[in-house]
Amino acid sequence: MNQPSAPGPAGIMLSLLGLYLAVGVAFAIPLVLAGAKRIDPHAAHGSWGFRLLILPGTMALWPLLLWRWAKGTTTPPEETNAHRKLARTAANSRPTPP
Repeated sequence: MNQPSAPGPAGIMLSLLGLYLAVGVAFAIPLVLAGAKRIDPHAAHGSWGFRLLILPGTMALWPLLLWRWAKGTTTPPEETNAHRKLARTAANSRPTPP
């Protein structure tokens, strides 16, 4: 009789993905119900439809959101890219009218 073999690399990756998503579900439910308003003040007035829409993203991005929730961050981070930096530089270097 054949002995069951150990899972291969694909089986291990699927198990890890399942574990990641299980933790994501366990984290997403309390965040969507109560914690979203602590991370983003605009989410405090979100409807149940909004909360349902952010559930999958919360499940996928739970490490980042957990870090922001634990840190007590209440505003979304400001985007910093080359375009914003150039716009700031241009705004600061404009001469003021007399």
